[in-house]
Amino acid sequence: MLRELTQNRIQKIWVPTKDDKRRGTGAPHFANPPTVIVMVGLPARGKTYISKKLTRYLNWIGIPTKVFNVGEYRREAVKNYSSYDFFKPDNESAVKTRKQCALAALRDVKSYLKDEGGQVAVFDATNTTRDRRDLILKFGDENDFKIFFIESVCEDPSVIASNIMEVKVSCPDYKDCNKTEAMMDFQKRIDCYRISYQPLDLDQYDRAHSFIKVIDVGSRFLVNRIQDHIQSKIVYYLMNIHVQPRTIYLCRHGESTDNLEGRLGGDSGLSQRGRQFSRALARFVEEQHLKDLKVWTSQLCRSIQTAEHLGVPYEQWKALNEIDAGVCEEMTYDEVKEKFPEEFALRDEDKYYYRYPAGESYQDLVQRVEPVIMELERQKNVLVVCHQAVMRCLLAYFLDKSAEEMPYLKCPLHTVLKLTPVAYGCKVESISLNVEAVNTHRDRPEEVKRGPGTLIRRNSVTPLTSPESHIKKPRIEGLEEAPIQELPNSVAHCTSSHIPLALTGQNLRSSSVCHDLLQSC
Repeated sequence: MLRELTQNRIQKIWVPTKDDKRRGTGAPHFANPPTVIVMVGLPARGKTYISKKLTRYLNWIGIPTKVFNVGEYRREAVKNYSSYDFFKPDNESAVKTRKQCALAALRDVKSYLKDEGGQVAVFDATNTTRDRRDLILKFGDENDFKIFFIESVCEDPSVIASNIMEVKVSCPDYKDCNKTEAMMDFQKRIDCYRISYQPLDLDQYDRAHSFIKVIDVGSRFLVNRIQDHIQSKIVYYLMNIHVQPRTIYLCRHGESTDNLEGRLGGDSGLSQRGRQFSRALARFVEEQHLKDLKVWTSQLCRSIQTAEHLGVPYEQWKALNEIDAGVCEEMTYDEVKEKFPEEFALRDEDKYYYRYPAGESYQDLVQRVEPVIMELERQKNVLVVCHQAVMRCLLAYFLDKSAEEMPYLKCPLHTVLKLTPVAYGCKVESISLNVEAVNTHRDRPEEVKRGPGTLIRRNSVTPLTSPESHIKKPRIEGLEEAPIQELPNSVAHCTSSHIPLALTGQNLRSSSVCHDLLQSC
């Protein structure tokens, strides 16, 4: 029997009547089994970098994803790391502890995918032996999870040394070591893993499994048995990212005549102050002395006029056009409230999922600008001249902001945001070009209240679509022995200057913030 359908008022999509009140939003339904992404490779091969970056991307496009880093479980079980002796294959007590930590992480993976609304879990560990990978495959079969391996292979000494120095020597294991001693210990840790390392075998042992090999930081790829849409998205994403130094500049067009009147959307030209900003932007870009800077604009007049003063070639993207307000285009908020009072209230209720009649939602906009993100990941230095809602979507990707936060990110006119990818996150600097403009930001109404689980959380640290808990859940449960305080047969701790656990930004013309520089080994 066909079920009766009702149009969801917020998203304007048809849903079975009994499901219409399930969340009041368009939270996705997934038909395929959950996926466990299993990282493979020796230490200092960029596995955690890939894990965090991929998780940020999948969350941003609406696939609830979380990283489970086994190194963090190990640090909770082993309170005082002493030396690479812990990773020797003949250290039986340490081998047992490391396996227990991996099993504890898998238990949390199961809970996340079965009970907490997750769709993808990233199991971030070395997983260098067939025995360990077979254990994970068995775990997947028992729980009806798809398993997808990502192996990072690199033998370039300069890349490995750079990774160790940039990230590993600053992790908690080496908090009291000097850099030279930490570097030597970590190199010996790699040698311990190398003894038993069994790479994925494309021709024989692993030919039936789904995986991608990322070779020499993306110089080459080997892909085997891609089985579904999510795996295809993962492969495409990994083949487009790079780790070369670069800077991304985001700004809105100069103030427009519609901005002065508080009108939504439209295609008006720049105001007098908007033209002043475009000239100031040209001076700013010249001062940066950027090599091979690419400039992208939308196809709307105010964005193109802003770029014209730069005196350099620019590329127009339709995908960068402002969010389509549908029947509310070129209206003020007061006019919308008077003519469409219910629509006005619905948008305040759920700004991310709300779709304008005959227009778009922020959720739609994320899908529209995904090709822009993919191309930004491929490029080096880029200046994007776009619009408020579009800039919020781009910024939410780079700063790992939630769906709830995205529509309220502050992106003022006549301000440039300078994004610099660092370690496991992104540094953002807000630079005002000192040209006055109207304030188009509209804060979230105080009277709008939300309960837990109302929106998908796009945060790659806490569980997605699950209520918050004020009590920290223990990660290590069921160990046969108490957490190890000190390892046997280990060398003394290093005793030198403290190594900072996170990078910090420099204050330039205004504020500078580092996001998600979470070191793990």
